Amino acid sequence: MGIALGGKHGIVADPNVVPLIDILLVLLLIFMIIPAHYVGLDAQIPQQSTPTGKEPLPDEVVVVQVLTDGTLCINRQPVTWESLGSRLDEIFKVRIDRTAFIQGDSSVEFSVVAKVIDVMHTAGVAPVGLLTPELEKGL
Repeated sequence: MGIALGGKHGIVADPNVVPLIDILLVLLLIFMIIPAHYVGLDAQIPQQSTPTGKEPLPDEVVVVQVLTDGTLCINRQPVTWESLGSRLDEIFKVRIDRTAFIQGDSSVEFSVVAKVIDVMHTAGVAPVGLLTPELEKGL
């Protein structure tokens, strides 16, 4: 800062703007260089697939039923024990929510229901809920 003493008007303070301009030019260069070196993240966007007629709608609840004679159904469609895992894979391939319910008849042993739960977990279905008569009324 330069100060002029004396003169008609008394003391006059003149700000020295050269250091201010130097700082502004450095900031300008920094803000010009940083966006040029910005590297974004690679994102893999999932492709939309069209479900076939056999698969339940994405918002439909998936219920695996264990009937008294040991047969299985997925949403009232008969399924064999051998095809249960692959069928669940097909259903949950297009769904984000991997929740399913299992409904067993009261006369079915729990070991059979446990085997179905194991197959469901192997197919990547989680969580698996037990469908009770009270809960079934709400669905």
